[in-house]
Amino acid sequence: MTSASSGGSNVRKNKIWAEFSGGMRAIAPLVAAVIPIGLVFGAVAATKGLSALEVGLMSALVFAGGSQFVAMDIWTHPASWTSLGLAALLVNIRHVLMGASIVTKMQSFSPRARYLSILFLADEIWAMAEFRAGVARLKPAWFAGLAAPFYLAWVLSGLAGATLGTFLGDPATLGLDFAFPAVFIVLVMGFWKGRETGAVLLASAAAAVLTHHFVPGVWYVAAGALAGVAAATFSGMRRLEVTP
Repeated sequence: MTSASSGGSNVRKNKIWAEFSGGMRAIAPLVAAVIPIGLVFGAVAATKGLSALEVGLMSALVFAGGSQFVAMDIWTHPASWTSLGLAALLVNIRHVLMGASIVTKMQSFSPRARYLSILFLADEIWAMAEFRAGVARLKPAWFAGLAAPFYLAWVLSGLAGATLGTFLGDPATLGLDFAFPAVFIVLVMGFWKGRETGAVLLASAAAAVLTHHFVPGVWYVAAGALAGVAAATFSGMRRLEVTP
């Protein structure tokens, strides 16, 4: 290998590392925030009779905090796999919209990298990737810098929560149960664009609350998502009508 080619290879490696470390820095605050959520999930799962290994496998293979908490909420012995699967589908159906949104910003990704990236598309990772795409070209290494530490933090904190659940006590007493909504409040405010965003949030919240009150199960998740999409679509149509 010539010195020129070696130098070029080092430059590429440095660029890739710079992108990866940049993603890690961007996700670091949310990694810190997701650890208490993982601890709570592990502790709750342990009270349902799951072993630390089972909790770790669920976090590693499902990697979807919302649906994992819902699964624990309706967990029975023996488990009803149909009910669990339907609940997970309803909670995670928002990922269809998230994936459709972020994939349009993945021009730098190969088809394989794009597919693998979508598999690790948690809410926090999606939000940070959207922010990044708004100011710079989204690169695979930067996205990997988001996903890798966040994924590891979720899996390991779930394991720790399941192992130490009896020592942690009631998560609500420690205030750990507020970590989940706090993270989403921060993410939502990052997308705030004025009255239109407020209207979307209001429509989504109203639909979710009403559905939760009158319809059993987790249909409120789908109702809130559909109402939010409808409000955003209506707002966009009105904006086009008034644009000369």
